[in-house]
Amino acid sequence: MTGKKKFLVSVLMVVVVFILVYLGVNFTSNLGKTKSQVTSEDAGKQLNKLYSNISVTTETPVKGQIDINPADVGETLPDISKFPITVNNTTKNFVEIFSSPEKSGTGMDGWLADVATEFNNAKIQVNGKPASVKIRNIASGTAVDYIKSGKYIPDAYTPSNELWGEMVKASGVKTQLISERLVGNVPGIVISKAKHDALLASYGSVNVKTVTEAIANNEFSMGYTDPFASSTGLNFLVTALNTYDSSNILSDKAVQGFEKFQENVPFLASTTIQMRDAAKSGMLDGFVLEYQTYLNTDDLKSGYVFTPFGIRHDSPLYALGDLSKDKLDVIKKFAEFVTQDKYQKMAQEKGFNELNDYKSELAVIEGGLISSAQKIWKEKKNGSKPIAAVFVTDVSGSMAGEPINRLKESLLKGQKYLGKDNSIGLVSYSNDVTINLPIQKYDTTQQSMFVGAVNSLQADGGTATFDGIIVALKMLEDEKAVNPSMKPMIFVLSDGETNRGHSLKDIKDLVATYKVPIYTIGYNADIQALQNISSINEAASINADTDDVVYKIANLFNVQM
Repeated sequence: MTGKKKFLVSVLMVVVVFILVYLGVNFTSNLGKTKSQVTSEDAGKQLNKLYSNISVTTETPVKGQIDINPADVGETLPDISKFPITVNNTTKNFVEIFSSPEKSGTGMDGWLADVATEFNNAKIQVNGKPASVKIRNIASGTAVDYIKSGKYIPDAYTPSNELWGEMVKASGVKTQLISERLVGNVPGIVISKAKHDALLASYGSVNVKTVTEAIANNEFSMGYTDPFASSTGLNFLVTALNTYDSSNILSDKAVQGFEKFQENVPFLASTTIQMRDAAKSGMLDGFVLEYQTYLNTDDLKSGYVFTPFGIRHDSPLYALGDLSKDKLDVIKKFAEFVTQDKYQKMAQEKGFNELNDYKSELAVIEGGLISSAQKIWKEKKNGSKPIAAVFVTDVSGSMAGEPINRLKESLLKGQKYLGKDNSIGLVSYSNDVTINLPIQKYDTTQQSMFVGAVNSLQADGGTATFDGIIVALKMLEDEKAVNPSMKPMIFVLSDGETNRGHSLKDIKDLVATYKVPIYTIGYNADIQALQNISSINEAASINADTDDVVYKIANLFNVQM
C-alpha cells in the first residue's frame, strides 16, 4: 500500500471512529431518557397544539344559593320499582324479601330465585293459609339506603353478610335475625399468581395484614369496591382497619395505618365489573371478589390465587319492622325450606357452599362502628392527595329539555358529595367551549359559584365533546403545575353524540399518557360512545336514565371524590 493510500485509510478510520463516538454518545443519552419523559414532553406539546385550535371563552362566575343541609340519601333514591322482582308472590299471604344480586339474579347467580320459585310452586301452607314469597334483586348497600331512610322497608332482607344487618339494626329499624346462614360464601383478595408468589417470598404469608403492608410499601397494586355499596368492599374496609388495631377499628392507630395504606391504592371501583375490567387490562395485581364469582369466572381461576379474608358472606336472613305473626312465620318457613339438603346441593352447583372450613377473622361489629368506619373511609380514602376535578357538561341543542334539566338536577344534588378538601372546575361545550368555573378549592364560596354556574347552563348548538375534554385536561395540567400532589379526574355529562371539533382518535393517546380517568354520565345517550371514552383509563360509565340518575351520580361522587 502506497503512502498516499495509507494516509487516506487513516483519515477514513478517524472519520468512522468520530461518527461512531458521536452516534454512541447520542444513543447513550437517548437511552438515559425514559419513555415517560419523552412521552410527557410530546404530550404537553400535543395538548397545547390541540388547545390552540379550540375557541375558548371564560365566563365571570356568578354565585348561586346553596343548601347547607347535609346530603340526604333518601332524597336521591329512585322508586323501588327500579329494582327488579325476580320471583313474584303467588298468594295473598306472602312476604317480600330484599336479596343481594349474587343469589337472586339469573343463571349462576339465580340460586335463591330458583329456590323461591320452587317454594311458591310447593303450595306450602302457613297457619292454615297458602304462603309464597316475592324476591327483589337489589345490592346490599342500596337496600340499606332504602331501609334506613324509611323510603321502602321490605318484610325481610338477606344481604351478603351480617355487616349490613348490624347497620340496619343500629339505625333503629326493628330487626330480627331469622337465620345466620342461607348459603355459604367467602370474600377474598384475588391475586395474580406471579404477584402472589412474590408476596409469599417477601412476607412469608399472604393475608390482609401482609397485603396492606405491601401496598403501604408500594410493592403491590390493588383495587377494591365502594364500601357504601359493595359487601366485599365494606368487609375489606373493616378488616383492614382491624389489622391496624383489633381492639378498636376507629382508634388513631387504626386510622393512621389505613391512611398510609390508602395513599398507595390506585383504584376504587364503583362496581365489581368495573374492577374486573381494570384487572384484565393489567392495571392491578389484585382485587376483591366473592369466591362464588371467582369459581364461575374461568379466566380468573387459571391466572389468579384466591385468598379469603374478613367476615364470611353466608347470606343471613332478617325480618324487618313490626310484622304480623303470619308474615313472620312465612319468613321462618322459607328459611327452613331453602336450607334443605336438596337446595344446598343446588347452591353448590352454582359455586356456593365452598371453603366451609374458613372461619370469620372478625367478631360481630356493632352497626354504629361500621357506619363510622364508612365515614373515615370517605374522609381518608385519598390520603394526602386531594382531588382536582373538572366537570365537562354538554349544552348542545340535543340536550335541550329533559336531558339538560336532569343534568342540572344531578349536579346540584350530587355536589354535596364532592368533599371540601377537593378542588373543582366546570366547563360547558356546544359549538365552542366555555370555562364556566376555573379550578378552585371547594369551599363555601366555590360551592356557591358552582351552583351558580350549573344554574346558568342553557342548551343550544353543536356538540364538541372532545374539545371540552381537551380544555379540561389543559386546566388540570395547569393546576398540577401549581399543586403537583393533586389527583386529577374528569366527569363528562353528555348524550354522547359528537358532531364538531376534535375526535376520540385525536385525544385517545393523550388521555392515556396523562392517565386522567374520565367518568362519563349519559343522558338519553349513545352509551357506547361514552364507554369508549371512559375505557381509556378504566373509569366508570353510567347510563343515567331519568329515574335514577341522581342516585347513581351521588354514589359515583361519594366513591371518587
